Amino acid sequence: MPASVAVSACPVFAEEPDFGRPSPDTLTYSFTLPAGPTSPRVARVTTRAVLHGHGLDDMADAVVQVVGELAACACRFTPRDEVYVSLRYREDTLRVVFYDGHRRHEHPRLIAACDGRRRAALRVLACALRACEGEWGFGEARGPGGGTRMWAVVPRGGAGRYAGR
Repeated sequence: MPASVAVSACPVFAEEPDFGRPSPDTLTYSFTLPAGPTSPRVARVTTRAVLHGHGLDDMADAVVQVVGELAACACRFTPRDEVYVSLRYREDTLRVVFYDGHRRHEHPRLIAACDGRRRAALRVLACALRACEGEWGFGEARGPGGGTRMWAVVPRGGAGRYAGR
């Protein structure tokens, strides 16, 4: 083949594709964080940027509080090097999910003690979600990696009231 002929398997677009502007309904993100002391801050900053980019600034104060509390708890409880985060907005509600590597205990007393410690670590989260008229919970992760799944549901109207708007 002559040196002047270029071959590429990648398509070349005449125009840049138009994916549209981000809107609340296109907010679906997931990312992995190291299970370290700076990760709650990274999670809060990332969440605030995502909400701003999707026109959900009115939810930011409440959601950033929720994400920070879940991130701190996930990083505290996981025996692994990472935690997984998911943010998804649908039907005027933002769902936040964190997965950490802490597996459920076998013995009922250990389960009760561990759940009590996790609930105590999430007291501020519970207060914030009560003010937002949201919901939260935790339980065994149903994925191949196991661990614990913590979640929070933040309604947009409640988040606005949380911030005093």
